[in-house]
Amino acid sequence: MRVLSVASEVFPLIKTGGLADVAGALPAALKPYGADMKTLLPGYPSVMSKVRDPEVRLVLNDLLGEKATVLEVTIDGASMLILDAPAFYRRAGGPYVDETGKDYPDNWRRFGALSLAGALIAEGGMPGWRPELVHVHDWQAALTPVYMRYRPTPELPSVLTIHNIAFQGQFGLDAFAGLELPPHAYSVEGVEYYGDIGFLKGGLQTATAITTVSPSYALEILTPEFGMGLEGVIASRMDNLHGIVNGIDADIWNPKTDPMIARHYDSSTLKERQRNRKAIVEHFSLDDDDGPIFCVVSRLTWQKGMDLLAGSVEEIVAMGGKLVILGAGDAALEGALLSAVAAHPGRVGMAVGYNEPMSHLMQAGCDAIIIPSRFEPCGLTQLYGLRYGCLPIVARTGGLNDTVIDANHAAIQAKVATGVQFSPVTTEGLLQAMRRAMHLFEDRKLWTQMQKQGMKSDISWGRSAERYAALYSSLVSKGM
Repeated sequence: MRVLSVASEVFPLIKTGGLADVAGALPAALKPYGADMKTLLPGYPSVMSKVRDPEVRLVLNDLLGEKATVLEVTIDGASMLILDAPAFYRRAGGPYVDETGKDYPDNWRRFGALSLAGALIAEGGMPGWRPELVHVHDWQAALTPVYMRYRPTPELPSVLTIHNIAFQGQFGLDAFAGLELPPHAYSVEGVEYYGDIGFLKGGLQTATAITTVSPSYALEILTPEFGMGLEGVIASRMDNLHGIVNGIDADIWNPKTDPMIARHYDSSTLKERQRNRKAIVEHFSLDDDDGPIFCVVSRLTWQKGMDLLAGSVEEIVAMGGKLVILGAGDAALEGALLSAVAAHPGRVGMAVGYNEPMSHLMQAGCDAIIIPSRFEPCGLTQLYGLRYGCLPIVARTGGLNDTVIDANHAAIQAKVATGVQFSPVTTEGLLQAMRRAMHLFEDRKLWTQMQKQGMKSDISWGRSAERYAALYSSLVSKGM
């Protein structure tokens, strides 16, 4: 099966969140199931700096008004198609925002161009290789199936994956003419969205199948609380909706071999984690006592429940816990958490920003990871926590609910518990979970048993890739 994947970020070339991890992991995960996947992504400066010996595969002299070239390179065994369009992507800021943190005003055109390039490849524009199916990710690539519907594209199935429905790609009607879609594409069945243009909405209407990144999230987005205004569109496509939980790259996230941690270990040598714990204590200048070290690795936003965390620090410290935080985001939340660091030296530490090596070390050295998200389509940090024996303390929502087994009485008796879930997602709900975690930590034999159970969890891409491959096969066979 020849599959074209279209995504705005792909690990290890460019990453701002879990989308990059998924788009980066899928090609290798699907290969055993007979899928030959090429991934199309924008040629940001950080991407172009890693391109070596590219092959020019497609020249586009007028891609929404700009010149562009599709380059093919192989990186870590994966075939990447780089959309080299300097006018769109060679910028000093990030993939989506400028140096001041504001969205680029022409994001509609930048990612419209990415989608159109994907559709042109689907049409057979790239000599010698034409996909049998197109898989697109989030709003940035969601116009690909729209272009495929409204252009003279041969009938090809498409899959749209929603990684987070909160990000929808909604733009003013004045952008429509610049997208080079026919007038009738601006309709309820197309990209019209409350008088504006909706990239994600258009993709939801036109993709052959829709997937989300966990079964619980697939159900949640059918409700007004989680559907973010698109629940009606989702409901109308419910027969084509599939919840497939994400996996993680078990080679990169492996405490037995991870080069980013201080000491390797596995479930049979958990005592070796102490050296990683010591590294955390030293790095964040924490008190070196027996109290549990809780960590947070997250964007500091309302969605991630970071205001709930900020409101819980005093009691976490009063319970005897320590807290280390890695992340960046909302300035007010950053400030509140930095104030907590200043107020509790030796008990609270924080590193502002994104630091991949530190995220690995925190999973390897901390006792538990707190994920109090108000909604979480899948989440990956709890999967890393399970893999590293860092017990997840999670809100009962989305993929967190699907991947962590709560340490209730029945689960403890059956020896299957892998973490702590809580609901409602409020400050008091989080504190109740923290009290439960503190109580569990006092029973070191039980805590160790939960760590080992979590480390046995099947969180690799194998099962998920099998489900994606089965979906692909069913769609391709129907289209034949």
